[in-house]
Amino acid sequence: MLPTYRPHNRKRAKKIGFRARMATPGGRKVLQARRFKGRHTLTAKQA
Repeated sequence: MLPTYRPHNRKRAKKIGFRARMATPGGRKVLQARRFKGRHTLTAKQA
């Protein structure tokens, strides 16, 4: 059986990166909430 999770940085960035968040109203709301909460990092860092 193959593993169900095969990570790819490009695909990850396209889905949950900063640019992806900024692209939709909901994503912008996520960033706004994280800024308001005082998060040091707004989105997951790519390796």
